[in-house]
Amino acid sequence: MLEARGITYAYPGAARALYQGFERVALCAPSGFGKTTLCRLLAGYERPQAGEVLVDGEPLPRRGACPVQMIWQHPEAAVDPRMRMGATLAEAGEVPGRLLDDLGIQKRWLSRYPHELSGGELQRFCIARALAANPRYLVADEVSTMLDALTQAQIWRFLMDETSRRGIGLVFVSHSPALTDRIATRVVRLGA
Repeated sequence: MLEARGITYAYPGAARALYQGFERVALCAPSGFGKTTLCRLLAGYERPQAGEVLVDGEPLPRRGACPVQMIWQHPEAAVDPRMRMGATLAEAGEVPGRLLDDLGIQKRWLSRYPHELSGGELQRFCIARALAANPRYLVADEVSTMLDALTQAQIWRFLMDETSRRGIGLVFVSHSPALTDRIATRVVRLGA
């Protein structure tokens, strides 16, 4: 089996690398084909009845930070409604100020509860929390579907830059062919 792991390649004299040790895989299928279930399996929220999910040849850990972090479609379901956002972020450990700045998270939001934020603001916190765990892979399950076009563009631009900068693999689900064409380095069609 031919497997390319962590490769980087740039043409001589090029300003940026053509390949740089990461991949952005889009999962595509109509509703009801199990995309979210597959995401949950990849991130360790569910265990398969057969087979296993491996990261660098090792099974996902049963304790501690998982090297695969998931960002959910509905961020309000991924946070405790009784916790202020500063405490929610602290669950992942120390979150670098640069990450908060790059995501546009305002300091005053840290003292708010989830219901006091917009969907886009809340999703930014969920992304920061996932990245603070220093994952090797992110699984993004329709993370921008419920957001306005400007917020969608900001979040995807950030995710592309951050995953490229840190060499993080990205598996994402989207029903938008335009987004998939723009972001994915590979598309996996489920149920085909």
